[in-house]
Amino acid sequence: MAETKLRKDAARNRDLLMKAGRELFAQRGLEATLNDVAHHAGVGVGTAYRRFADKDELIDAIHAQQVDELEAILNEVLACPDPWEGLVLYLERALQIQAQDLGMAQILSGQHARPEKYDWSRDRLAPLVEKIAERARLAGVVRDDLTGVDLILLQVSLTALAKVAHGRAESVGREDLAELYRRYLWVFLDGLRPGRDAPSELPIPSLTTQQAHIMLGAARPSA
Repeated sequence: MAETKLRKDAARNRDLLMKAGRELFAQRGLEATLNDVAHHAGVGVGTAYRRFADKDELIDAIHAQQVDELEAILNEVLACPDPWEGLVLYLERALQIQAQDLGMAQILSGQHARPEKYDWSRDRLAPLVEKIAERARLAGVVRDDLTGVDLILLQVSLTALAKVAHGRAESVGREDLAELYRRYLWVFLDGLRPGRDAPSELPIPSLTTQQAHIMLGAARPSA
């Protein structure tokens, strides 16, 4: 009975640490420490190190969860009967998740991920992204040289923009700053479609020169 309770406590603490790690890494990026995660989870630091040998082990566990979630999104998109709507749905959903989760964006762009884990996630996700691009090409709804790699690198670029904008809405004076990446997503999407009569209405207005200066200036490290 005592052993069963110990196993339940261990599983509960692991779940608490995973949840706290995802919340903290989403807000602050992967620079947060395992000690920070333990405090956020409300458990002792010793408990954290009994469940995870180090922060990298926790990141690996969270990464595995994230890959499962992204794979589910990709499979749902591939079941969408309209290849163009599927491609747009994939980019909108994947970018929304990464824009709100700095840690996930860092992992998926290859930062702070162990090479073997990064290769593992690539091998699971990249073929599905390529299928999304291939379906759109075969349907003639995108230019015929679009690849899955183009879609992945677009996400890396736009999540970098989302990271710069993170937490700067007040200083820039734009409540919609966290969604600025969507403006450039739709500029990109219009560039994919052959023979369009008119450009799409962009979902977010452009920044003014002053607003962009404030946002980008705040992103630079102090001397």
